[in-house]
Amino acid sequence: MKNNAPIYSSRTYQLADWHLHLYKNGSKRYAKVSYPIRCGVYSELETDDYIFHFNLNHEIIRAFGKTERWPHPQEWLKRTIGNDWIYYSTGGYTGVFETTGEYYLPNLPYPANKSIGGNPFLKKDVTALIQKWHQKLQILRAAQKYAPPEVLDFFSAANDNNPAKMASKAEELFDICSGRISVLPPDTRHVDYNVIPLTISQGCMYKCRFCRVKNDHPFTLKSPEEISGQILRLKALFGEDLVNYNSVFLGEHDALQADPDLICFSIEEAHRQLNLSDSYFDGSNTFLFGSVDSLLNAPDWLFRQLEELPGAKYINIGIESADQETLDALGKPLSSKESRDAFDRLQLINDTFATVEITANFVIDESLNKNHYLSLLSLIRDRFERPKTKGCIYLSPLQFENPSREKLFDFYKLKVDSRLPLFLYLIQRL
Repeated sequence: MKNNAPIYSSRTYQLADWHLHLYKNGSKRYAKVSYPIRCGVYSELETDDYIFHFNLNHEIIRAFGKTERWPHPQEWLKRTIGNDWIYYSTGGYTGVFETTGEYYLPNLPYPANKSIGGNPFLKKDVTALIQKWHQKLQILRAAQKYAPPEVLDFFSAANDNNPAKMASKAEELFDICSGRISVLPPDTRHVDYNVIPLTISQGCMYKCRFCRVKNDHPFTLKSPEEISGQILRLKALFGEDLVNYNSVFLGEHDALQADPDLICFSIEEAHRQLNLSDSYFDGSNTFLFGSVDSLLNAPDWLFRQLEELPGAKYINIGIESADQETLDALGKPLSSKESRDAFDRLQLINDTFATVEITANFVIDESLNKNHYLSLLSLIRDRFERPKTKGCIYLSPLQFENPSREKLFDFYKLKVDSRLPLFLYLIQRL
């Protein structure tokens, strides 16, 4: 444990039909491995049929089955702070890591990039667990009459956090953030999308026709007072489980467009008030979106200042294309020169600063013209003499629905040619 992070003493209790491990100390790092790794401090309740994980507020965060009816022994359900249930599958371990950069595929209960994977929510045991986990917990609680006080306290708190209360808490989070976070930066995959959302601006500058995840809100900035108020409410909302978070997302869709001083203020305040540097996890992170214009217009001193601020900083830029015809068809008000200039500047920043990484998004689709792909290759292949490990390129299919492995053909061809890390953008909300 680092610095001032609290220490949780792990205890176990065993009865005939269940096993409770309170304050289990998991990994302090989100490692990319081909087996399930549990991170943070959590409590594990194991029965004959199921295993449930609860955070430090005694709210359910994971669940999976133990019987042969469960789809796969190394797959599980995760409940997000936005109260979505997400099913993590192996994808048959075929191409998942090469495609997403992660060994497990998050299957989402809402329309998103479904170019790979199936629909585990059609499986009876998966839906039954989502619908009935609390009922199973109630039955266990009712049977405990002579358990130790600490066990009874756990069951009481876990039962109190019923589905209705979890839904209400998610609504409170959305109220703090001025609305639901409709999309997270793809780089948040590095912390399994476990981020504290802090809205420093709302809306997007462009309002591109193709975009299906952003809103029509005009671009506006939050004041330092509003940001400080959000942080205080977030601290109270996350409560005891705050120690399990070391990352903040500066929302909404183009935080890099905000005043540079406001960006730096927000990072410093989040780290100070939310104790991100003293979390259970090693290191800390800040994630945010940017646009081509906000990247090109950002002063050099901003990145020098970001380098001095705590933790790693990931900035994701929506370039989408370097072909003018494609940009016009997407309704993106940019020139191909601006796209290329932004790509060149993010490479320079990545080469210059150790704690700042800028990544970029491009679109793919069968309907796009040949010049879109040629212009993309000119950026990710022809501009480099050798492969680089920093500055991921994320490709986002224009069509979310109708999963088809044939649609991955263009992706894999580009990945072979790219001299930058190249992955599909798995669009996920909070």
